[in-house]
Formats: sequence, C-alpha cells, structure tokens
Amino acid sequence: MGRKSLTVGVRAKGPDRIQFDFEYQGRRYRPTLKRIPSEANLRRAHVQLKEIKRRIALGTFVFAEEFPEFRDLHAFAPVEAPRTCNQVFDEFMAHNEARMAKTDLAFATVESYRKILESTWRPAIGELIFEEVKYSTLAKIIDAKLEISKKTHNNIVSVIRCAFEYGYRDHPGKSNPASVLKCFRLTKKDRPAPDPFSIQEAEALIAASYTHLRA
Repeated sequence: MGRKSLTVGVRAKGPDRIQFDFEYQGRRYRPTLKRIPSEANLRRAHVQLKEIKRRIALGTFVFAEEFPEFRDLHAFAPVEAPRTCNQVFDEFMAHNEARMAKTDLAFATVESYRKILESTWRPAIGELIFEEVKYSTLAKIIDAKLEISKKTHNNIVSVIRCAFEYGYRDHPGKSNPASVLKCFRLTKKDRPAPDPFSIQEAEALIAASYTHLRA
C-alpha cells in the first residue's frame, strides 16, 4: 500500500526499464528509461515524474531531453521557454520606442517608463517567470516603499500596469495580476503648495517688464 502510493505513475517494464505514465499536449504517454526497477529507483522515478508534470504545467517540458530514446520524438514541436519579466520589459520598451518614433509617445514619457522599470521593477522581479508573478508579490514591492509620495506611488503602479497589460496581450484568457493594483486618489493637500515670488524677485520682474515695454 505504502509502496504503491509513493511510486504511482511509474512501474517496472521488464528487468531493466522503468515506465512513466503521464499526459502531455492532450495525449497519454508511457515512455521508458533504461533503469533497473528497484524500489529505490522507482522512488526516484516518481520524484522525476512529479518534476515532469510541473514543467508540463509551466510549458517548459522538452520530451526529447527527458526521453531521448522515445520512438516518436519527431511528432513534438519545440517548446519555447517561458518569458521572464525582463524579456517582457524589453519588448514593452521597444514597443514604446517605436511609438515615440511615430510621435505617438513623448520622449519624457518613454524615459520615465525606463527609469521606473530600472529602479523598481527589474531588480525585484526581472528574473522571475512573467506568468508566475502574483498580485501579492507586486503589492509587497509597492508597499515596501514607505518614503515615497502618492504621486510617485501612482507613477510606479502605472508603469507596471502598462508593462503587464502589454505582456498579457499574448495571454488573453489569463488574469493579469497588475490590473488590480490601485493608485492613490490625489487630494488638494497632496499637490505642492504655490511657491510665490519674494518681494525682491517681484520687483525685479516688474522692472524687467517695464524695460521690455519701453524697448
């Protein structure tokens, strides 16, 4: 009973092979590896099978790497590795630069996107798999910035929402975790107070105006 539960999905196939049993791309496969089916090897094969299923779910499983002797390898199309956040950010910025070249975005806007990605988002999540990033991860990164103003907070949130919206256009059926990040509502007290001229500055400005009018 205990042995079966620990080796479900793998079994002996003759005296010197172990057979795996799993679904991939909508079909069931039972490939084998040349390995004596001892209890220890069956346990290791079961751990291997769990890792195979995990990579299938992530889209990173490559049949030929795991079972190079499988007779129908030609039937499998190569699987692209999932994109990291850095790759999505690179594509996002290239898209923005193309828009800037067509005068659809201002240079200042593109540079602002670049600086915020470089200072906040790339160091925190750049190496993570894009589709594995959770809302809670993004929220914690924002929440940790206690010293920033509401306006800066909103700018940081706005950039990651734009970048993730761009990336998730390739995955229309999936939920975008950045879409539910909230910006703060700016009130009158959040806006900078007017900085009036001093008496000396005002008098100098008035004098300059008179000089300009007389000219």
